[in-house]
Order: sequence, then C-alpha cells, then structure tokens
Amino acid sequence: MARASVCVFCGSRPGVHPEYAAAAETLGTALAGADWRLVYGAGDVGLMGIVARAAQGAGGETFGVIPTHLMTLEVGKTDLTRFIVTENMHERKKVMYMNSDAIVVLPGGAGSLDEFFEVLTWRQLGLHDKPIWLLNTRGYWDPLSGLLDHVIREGFAGESLATLVEGAPDVPQLMRALQAKLG
Repeated sequence: MARASVCVFCGSRPGVHPEYAAAAETLGTALAGADWRLVYGAGDVGLMGIVARAAQGAGGETFGVIPTHLMTLEVGKTDLTRFIVTENMHERKKVMYMNSDAIVVLPGGAGSLDEFFEVLTWRQLGLHDKPIWLLNTRGYWDPLSGLLDHVIREGFAGESLATLVEGAPDVPQLMRALQAKLG
C-alpha cells in the first residue's frame, strides 16, 4: 500500500504545448517513485491518461474515479489498481478528494477549474486542511493566481485565501514541497 495519496486534477486534453504532457509524465513517474498513490479522474486521454500511464509504467498505485456519462468520452482506464465508476461529477470529486492526502492541479480546462475551486472553497471554509498545489508549467496558472489576488484586493476574500494554495513551477520543486508535507 502506498504511503500517501495525491489527487491530480488535470486536463482531458494534452494542451498545445508539449511541456504540459512532459510535466504530467514526469509527475506520474515521480509519484510512483515516492511510493505515493495517484488519485485522478480515470480517463485515458489528455494529461489524465499521460499521468496515469507514467505512474503505472513506474510501478505506482493508481486510483481512478469516473462518472458513468464520461466512460466513453474520457475513455475510462479500467486497468488501474482501483477503478470506480460514480453516478455523477459531484460524486467523482468527492471520492477523489476523500481518498487523497494532497491535491495537485495541472493545466486543464473548465473541469479542472471546477475541481480546484471546490477544494479551495472547502479549505477556505475549514472543511479540510489538505495542501493544494498548482503545477505552474509554462506559467499556465499565472492568470488564476492574479484572479485570486484580485478577489482579495477587491474585498471578496481575506488575505488568508492566498495562503491556501501554493504554486510550483516544475515537478522537482513540487515533489520537494509534497515531501515536506507528506513525508
């Protein structure tokens, strides 16, 4: 059994820059190398598929959660260590979150943003204290960080919001930060 579980939210597409796929592959390999279980959306497409195949290829545990309606669209990856099919997206996020010790968000679209904001809101409300990291490949999350700063400046959140999420520019720095938190 893995020492810790890291939930990875990421795109079901690879994005336009090869660095996104390279970071996903490096992260999957690194998680397995640290003996941490990958918890993710169970797709075999885009960054999701890349991170999962890399973790599997390095001998890591994989825990995938996918809603019934996305089995075809996201090509449900059924050869994972553990594969769960949920009724809907909310259940998917809940199962992923409950089975993880930390959250890492790679580049992604609206779904990744939805997942990020839900776990950030839960942390802001004191419902959990799991660390949340943005893997900021190619500065992908800079606009989001700017938005969070704007929300604080405009008085819609306290300064503490900025302390609830951390960023890392690359996988080695992210892994050092995770190691410090997860051991």
